[in-house]
Amino acid sequence: MLRLTALLLFLSLPADNAAAQDPRLTARLDSVTLPKVEAVLLTAQRRGLPVEPLVQKALEGASKRAPGPRIVTAVETMLADLTRAQQGLGRPATADELVAGAAALRAGATLEMVDQLRRTEPDGGLAVPLAVFADLVAGGMTVNAAWHSVEDLAQRGGDEDEFMELRERVRPTGPSP
Repeated sequence: MLRLTALLLFLSLPADNAAAQDPRLTARLDSVTLPKVEAVLLTAQRRGLPVEPLVQKALEGASKRAPGPRIVTAVETMLADLTRAQQGLGRPATADELVAGAAALRAGATLEMVDQLRRTEPDGGLAVPLAVFADLVAGGMTVNAAWHSVEDLAQRGGDEDEFMELRERVRPTGPSP
C-alpha cells in the first residue's frame, strides 16, 4: 500500500519536476541538499528563468566542499538575483542578459538603471554592457562612474566591441600576478 501511495504521489507531480533533476547534481549533492536545490530549480523554471546558472552555482559549492545549507543558500540567492534582473529586463530577456543583469545588480546597479539600459536597446543586446558595468565596478570604479560610462556608450549606440574596449581602457593597470 505504501508503494502504491508513493507511486501515485510521484505520478501526480508536475511533469516539469523531472526537468529540474540534473544528473550532475545527483552525483555531487547529498540526499538532504539535492531536493532543496531541485526545488529552487523548479521555481526558476516556473518563473521562466534560466536553470543552468543555478546548477553551476550548486556544482561550484560542491567542488569547494561547502556544507549543504550553504550551497542551498547560494542557489537561493542566485535565484533571487535572477528574479530581480528579470524585473529590470523584462520577460523576453535572454539567459545571458539575466545572468549579466544579476551581476550588475550585485555590483550596485539599481533596477531603474537596468531598465534604463534596456530602453536604450543597445546593438547586440544587454549582456555585454551589463557585464562590462559589473567588471568596471569590480575593478575599482565607483558605481556612478561605471554606470555613466556604460550608459553614455549605450546611448551613443556602442556595439559589443566598443563596450569591450571601454572595459579594457578603464581597467586598472598594475603588476601582473
